[in-house]
Amino acid sequence: MSLYERDSRVIAGVEKLRFFPAEIVRGQGARLTDTAGRQVIDLTATWTAVGVGYAHPKVVEAVSTAVANQGYMGLSMTNPAAVELAEQLLAVTPGAENRRVYLGHAGSDACDVALRCARHATGKRRIIAFEHSYHGGFGTAMAVSGVHVEGGSVQRDPDSTFVPYPNPYRPGIAGIDSAVHTSLSAIEAAIAAGDVACLIVEPILSDGGLIVPPDGYLTRVVDLAHAQGVLVICDEVKMGLGRPGTLHAFQHDGAVPDVVCWGKTLGAGIPLSAAAGPAALFDGPPASALLTTAGNPVSAAAGLAVLGILRDEDLPGRAARVGEHLRGLLRAVQTGHGVAGGRAADHVGDVRGRGLAIGLELVTDQASRTPDPTLAAKVSLRAWQLGASVFVVGHSVLEITPPLVISEADIQTAAEIIDQAIVDVQDGRISDDEVAAFAGW
Repeated sequence: MSLYERDSRVIAGVEKLRFFPAEIVRGQGARLTDTAGRQVIDLTATWTAVGVGYAHPKVVEAVSTAVANQGYMGLSMTNPAAVELAEQLLAVTPGAENRRVYLGHAGSDACDVALRCARHATGKRRIIAFEHSYHGGFGTAMAVSGVHVEGGSVQRDPDSTFVPYPNPYRPGIAGIDSAVHTSLSAIEAAIAAGDVACLIVEPILSDGGLIVPPDGYLTRVVDLAHAQGVLVICDEVKMGLGRPGTLHAFQHDGAVPDVVCWGKTLGAGIPLSAAAGPAALFDGPPASALLTTAGNPVSAAAGLAVLGILRDEDLPGRAARVGEHLRGLLRAVQTGHGVAGGRAADHVGDVRGRGLAIGLELVTDQASRTPDPTLAAKVSLRAWQLGASVFVVGHSVLEITPPLVISEADIQTAAEIIDQAIVDVQDGRISDDEVAAFAGW
């Protein structure tokens, strides 16, 4: 019996999001090794969690040392690593002087705690969020995630208002300026209705289709909210910490939110999250956001190592350079200059992104821009068979978010694999029955 078959018998389906039958035994840098010994170029970084690369030696050393000297594993007693991690996060993140850091295990809890603290501190209930957004897999964070609410996996928070997120590739008949105006007007109307505790926003809408808003949009959102005294929470869990070519994704527009949430990359695959914001928000009530092992020295050691790697190896700068190169290779596929003879071109509707956060939207044809989720699912499966792992978001978008250490050679090969995978699907190399076993979103 294969590992995948054993998995199907014992692992709960509610926590599975599968696109192909991967059986992974190890990783190194930007490559994964499966049970057959085959190496695969990873374009997911485990949903960006392993941004600094699998088994980075500095993370391995930091975590191994922390485990070998394991002390108290939570914040009922303090430890040096947790305090230093919080100090370093505040030092590299713009914001007010008197701030605190919440430490947790996943981006879901960081966002959830930030939202609950905003409600408690302001005494207000309304949360403004965005359509097709994702902020977590449980609690309030899940109930204000457009992806979950729209998909029917959770009831919408009764005190939430969802507003549109401008999509430059699909702006509507009036164009992107009108889409931005519509979005900002919806935010303004929601604030005017009163009882608003906060607004939560992703600087790049990730699971909703890796949508990159127009330049300056985030600043306008923050300025609008601040003008009305509304707190802004920026969810950087998936798109922050070097991936977009800057340390923080919100820095692209020069915006400064009140609260910033991190996860995924911060722990390099070790459970770790954080949220930073005003002390008045995060200091009370005491013990209202408890996780027994939050702030443990092992996870905190991983976080410190990650911040050091991002700085010392200039991974944000590298992401900007390598990401530009990869987008160029994918645009060559889009314009008919790929290695597979140009046959994939008409099905590549859009190539977008910042740094190594890239979305490749697949369509039935470029003229109609009709999303093609079946094609996307089949391309993901075929790419896996050809030697690259890539996930699907927003129904028809290949989300390309490799570890920030991926080599130029692997970038070239990955683009060629995606090109070939699209052509192979056109040629019927993946049947409907094959892909039906992988539900994706």
